[in-house]
Amino acid sequence: MTQPAPVFTTDRIGMYRQMRRIREFEARTATLYRDGIVPGFVHLSVGQEAVAVGVCSQLRTEDVITSTHRGHGHVLAKGLDMTAMFAELMGRATGTCGGFGGSMHIADPTLGVFGANGIVGAGLPIAGGAAFAARLRRSDQVVAAFFGDGAVATGAFHEAVNLAALWTLPVLLVCENNGFSEFSRTSDQHPVPLRERARGYGIPHVLVDGNDVDAVAAATARLVADLRAGRGPVLLEAVTERVRGHYEGDQQRYRDADADPAPDPLARSRQVLLAGGHTQDYLTTIDREVDVEVDRAVADAMAAPWPDVERMYELGDVRRVIARTRPWPAPTGDPTELRGSQAARAALDDAMADDDRVFIAGIDVAAGGGVFGITKGLAAKYPGRVLDTPISETAIMGLGVGAAMAGLRPVVELMYLDFVGVCLDQLMNQAAKLGFMTGGATQVGLVVRTQFAVGRSSGSQHSQSLEAMLAHLPGLVVVAPATVADMYGLLRSAIDLAAPVVVIENRLLYERKDQAPPSGHRTPIGQANVARSGEDITIVTVSRALHTALDAATQVEADGISCEVIDLRTIAPLDVDTVLASLRRTNRLLVVTEGVGDFGVGAEVAARAVDEGFWSLDAPVRRLHGPSTPVPYSPPLERAWLPSVERVVDEIRTLCRDR
Repeated sequence: MTQPAPVFTTDRIGMYRQMRRIREFEARTATLYRDGIVPGFVHLSVGQEAVAVGVCSQLRTEDVITSTHRGHGHVLAKGLDMTAMFAELMGRATGTCGGFGGSMHIADPTLGVFGANGIVGAGLPIAGGAAFAARLRRSDQVVAAFFGDGAVATGAFHEAVNLAALWTLPVLLVCENNGFSEFSRTSDQHPVPLRERARGYGIPHVLVDGNDVDAVAAATARLVADLRAGRGPVLLEAVTERVRGHYEGDQQRYRDADADPAPDPLARSRQVLLAGGHTQDYLTTIDREVDVEVDRAVADAMAAPWPDVERMYELGDVRRVIARTRPWPAPTGDPTELRGSQAARAALDDAMADDDRVFIAGIDVAAGGGVFGITKGLAAKYPGRVLDTPISETAIMGLGVGAAMAGLRPVVELMYLDFVGVCLDQLMNQAAKLGFMTGGATQVGLVVRTQFAVGRSSGSQHSQSLEAMLAHLPGLVVVAPATVADMYGLLRSAIDLAAPVVVIENRLLYERKDQAPPSGHRTPIGQANVARSGEDITIVTVSRALHTALDAATQVEADGISCEVIDLRTIAPLDVDTVLASLRRTNRLLVVTEGVGDFGVGAEVAARAVDEGFWSLDAPVRRLHGPSTPVPYSPPLERAWLPSVERVVDEIRTLCRDR
């Protein structure tokens, strides 16, 4: 192993005390879990204390760490309050995250703790985002991303490390190699050692004895100095031992009973201190002080109240975030006629001009302006704030999450909505949940721009309307502009919002020209628009289906049928009030969407109409949508798949036959 230089500036007594605090915290947590006081899942870091303390002893408060499901040691070493941590594990209101995170999700951004994480490898892309934020601000902050050897097999690891190396980000990649990936031996999971992987990314690899806190601190001190000097990411592999099982209750039948245990980090540290002139009595006094601290912390945590149920709704309902959005500025200038693509570009341009925290990242968005040219020219206008990424959707989303947690306003592009499956964790488990799981301690003001369309023979993997899937994820805001004005206004509002927003544009509307709003216009998120007033039937639409419905409404005027057409604009949260108010006037409802019907937006609107507007209905609620098949490639099949104007007209006439 690499022999580190001696440590001259590190407080060995302080490091011993910190390791002792972690050891006793974990021991008491095991007891509390056994007794049913700590619920849920618990993963303890006994035996790995030297890695957490050695690394964090060399970090500043403003430096950032991301952690793992086995993260108690990391966050304690970074400075989290022990009483609040015990309270969090117990699910109490005074917990670090107010009882909303628990053992695997402890975070405190004020101390640079961007969260432990229940998803293996998920903290690595977020670390890249935090590191990019530091670089954009010209700060010398560094980010330490803790992960286990098992995470090396994940795509998130590859994408995050590749991006960090490509952009020379200040990330210390700390692998705690404890010999096991859950129940499997590390040697059975990886065909090449970690140093070979580091060589493949072109970054340094440093191997250190993870049971020697002095060695870890010395190595970290050198590496952090290099990171602050801008020398780019480095991989620190700390070989250590997981003394307890993967989780509390793990029988550990996979272990070799005859294997020699690794040296205990605390015992080794104690020997070094004794050899340096400290007495047994002095070290025993430290041990007793830690025991008293742990006893007091447990008692205070157990006496803490449970969270108020109202707090759950306050944190989890994005409507409340929308309601708290600062007043939007009045628009300026005269409206002009624009194409949809020009409106989207203007929104990005204006947002970047107004707020230097806004940046854009995605595949080919800088040099090429994106696959549809929406961002063309912005990279030259805003140097360093429009960035091309590798084809790494997980890294792109994680970049946005981490940068948003660091206070930036990222706009990341997902080239096609169909590709959301390859990065869903960063949206579903990170962006959508972090504000909630941290008890409101962090805000993920992230915008994801993406697009879809049926009608240009793009096939089953480039045409899907997946807004219903995303809308089913609490914490995400999902919007779908149908007009040029909303291409601009919804995007501007999304960038303002302190919550993650997915903006789903229909690419067939990019060339549609219409009157655009003046600069600075915002379309209210969460408010549907009555695009056409009428008296006989309400037609609710999403995205391009608005124009299909408007054309149909014009045709049935000759029959004396007056249609009210509603453009939802925001899918989540759904504006049910506008729909119900219209239904009370017209007594008939038709929903038109370009997605698959089963479990879709139309199904939700219909259910809410029947549930809350039943006594207003004079006819069955009807839905027009795509069939439950993948979108076909052949043009005639694709036309048959889409709801057409003719089909909408037929449905209107049927529903209004007996009016």
